[in-house]
Amino acid sequence: MTNQNRERAGGASNLQLPKGKQTVLGLYVTAAEAYDMWKAAPDKVKVIDVRMPEEFAFVGHPKMAVNIPLAFVSYERKGIQFTYAPKMNPDFVAEVKSVAGPNDTLLVTCRSGVRSAMAVNALAAAGFTNAYNIVDGVEGDKVDDPESVFHGKRMKNGWKNSAPWVYDLDPEQFILKEGAATQKAGSK
Repeated sequence: MTNQNRERAGGASNLQLPKGKQTVLGLYVTAAEAYDMWKAAPDKVKVIDVRMPEEFAFVGHPKMAVNIPLAFVSYERKGIQFTYAPKMNPDFVAEVKSVAGPNDTLLVTCRSGVRSAMAVNALAAAGFTNAYNIVDGVEGDKVDDPESVFHGKRMKNGWKNSAPWVYDLDPEQFILKEGAATQKAGSK
């Protein structure tokens, strides 16, 4: 990370981040810092939640976030066997471009900071220069205290433990299924 990026990245830049949470842009914030950034400039800062629509709807999300999934869940049932797996969203970058420009400040979140890092890297490859990874995501990191009733639970930090969040769903803020943005654009 360059000194300029370290200065722009806030307090999260001082964390020792696991490789999976690191990005090519080197811009990092905690959920609490991201919320402060958004409050300071809500018209200029966009919060992009890259979790699957199911997570966005049922786990909760920052009220101002737009859900643009990095991947969707694909479900398959053969007889009594049931499997599911992530299927990458081929329209992810195009969908972000429909709500943000390459120089906009983007605060990118997921459950705990890994998928958002992947998303930031995809956006950087597409020319976005000011995309921050919210390193503790929406749910946060796991509590590592065997004496705690919360041991192993994602309650250490994250948006849900440090900033306002909702379950409310606004159809303009999320994509329910793969290809929805393409279908919506084609129907105009």
